[in-house]
Amino acid sequence: MMNKLNKRIVVTGGSGRFAKALKNKKFKNIFLFPNKEDLNISNETSILKYLSKTKPKILIHLAGLSRPLKEHESNISKSINLNIKGTCNIVLACSKLKIKLIYFSTSYVYEGTKGNYKETDPILPKNNYAWSKLGGESAVQMYNNSLILRVCMTEKPFIHKKAFGDVKLNFMFYDEVSNILIKLLNKKGIINVGGPTKTVYNFAKKYNPKVKKISAKKVKNINFPRNMSMNLSKLKKIIKNV
Repeated sequence: MMNKLNKRIVVTGGSGRFAKALKNKKFKNIFLFPNKEDLNISNETSILKYLSKTKPKILIHLAGLSRPLKEHESNISKSINLNIKGTCNIVLACSKLKIKLIYFSTSYVYEGTKGNYKETDPILPKNNYAWSKLGGESAVQMYNNSLILRVCMTEKPFIHKKAFGDVKLNFMFYDEVSNILIKLLNKKGIINVGGPTKTVYNFAKKYNPKVKKISAKKVKNINFPRNMSMNLSKLKKIIKNV
């Protein structure tokens, strides 16, 4: 499939965890991973200069602030500047240069009470991280040539010594998401991306039997939704038909 695409793709956040998974793939030669000096998402001029020079067909926007979640609560200016303003700058640049934009959002944008959320279901973030990602989504939604991926992923091996036994989601490892991403490059709209619904603990203990079970209720200053599980029917249908 990659040979047929033959498209140059710019990836923001090139030094991040998921970008490293892309760099390890056999099709890595089609990706460009600019550093902050080459492409600064806080500066639209910097973005336009780099994209005008490299002329990509697609931009995958990964750059921003993710962990630790408490940083989004204690330093909202950093969260807003990187995840909301930075994404707005990316959208403006892509729209000016007519570049397809793929934005990595998160399953955290869902309310997280009933689970099995479809892409068309109402969204209501419960913490600042999710609000910052939804802020980015708002800008991306205004640009027709775009794809929003609401992703639930983590690095391999599972790095934490403790895991929530009362939080359900759709964790998938970075390398698995990178394999799926290649099949979604030509899509638009919104797609949920993740693995089978499990508690964080049940997911983690498969790879680390010594992981300890904890409750999200005991974590202070961060509101963790209990059931952010997503309906993956749309994703499965796309993968099946590719």
